[in-house]
Amino acid sequence: MSHLDYKLLIFDWDGTLADSIGRIVESMHMASTRSGYELCSDLAVKGIIGLGLPEAIRTLYPQIGDQELIAFRQHYADHYIALEAEPSPLFDGVRQSLAAFRAEGYHLAVATGKARRGLDRVLKAHGFEDYFDITRAADETASKPHPLMLEQILDHCGVSPRQALMVGDASFDLMMARNAGMDSVAVSYGAQAAEALQQYEPRLTIDHFSELQVWLSRAQ
Repeated sequence: MSHLDYKLLIFDWDGTLADSIGRIVESMHMASTRSGYELCSDLAVKGIIGLGLPEAIRTLYPQIGDQELIAFRQHYADHYIALEAEPSPLFDGVRQSLAAFRAEGYHLAVATGKARRGLDRVLKAHGFEDYFDITRAADETASKPHPLMLEQILDHCGVSPRQALMVGDASFDLMMARNAGMDSVAVSYGAQAAEALQQYEPRLTIDHFSELQVWLSRAQ
C-alpha cells in the first residue's frame, strides 16, 4: 500500500504524543502501596499501559475485588492528577509534525487508554481541544485491543481501514490496529521496546516522532 492512500492518522496519547510513562508508573506504584498490594515491576506496569485503567489494574492484580478496584482507581487518579498539575510534555517534534499533517490535509484522531475526563484535561492543557477530528477514550468505548474505538473513528471520518494508520508505543495499540484491519507504526521511545512490538508487523518503527512525517512525505 502506498503512503499516498492514507487519509487518517490515529495516535495513542501516553508514550506516543506525550512523555507521561514515568508518571503512570509512579502513580500505579503509589496506588498499589495505598491499597496494600506488593509493587509490580516497572516493566510489568509499562506492559499494561494502553489498556483502560480498570483492565490494567485487573491485569496486574487479578485477585482484586470490585470494591477494592474502585478504591485503587481513586488512589491512582489522585496521585496522577497531582503530578499533572504541570502537564506531561509533548515529545520533541510532536506539535510541529501534527501541524504539518493538518496542513497536508490528513484527518487526525486520538485513540487512548485514558478516561474521557483525563483526556479532555490534557487536550485543554496543550491547546488541543478542537485540534483533532475525533478523540476516543477507553471509558466511552471498548478498551484496547478491541477495535471498537478505531471503528468509531473510521466511521466518523468516513475512511476505510486501509486508508488509516495507527501510531502507538504499546502492543495493545498495534493489536487494535490489526484487529481493525489497518496498518500501524510502532514507537520505540514509549512504554515498550521496539523489539517487543515487531511481532505485530508494523509498517514502520520510529525512534523520534518527526520520522513519521519524513516517511509519509517521501511518497508525495
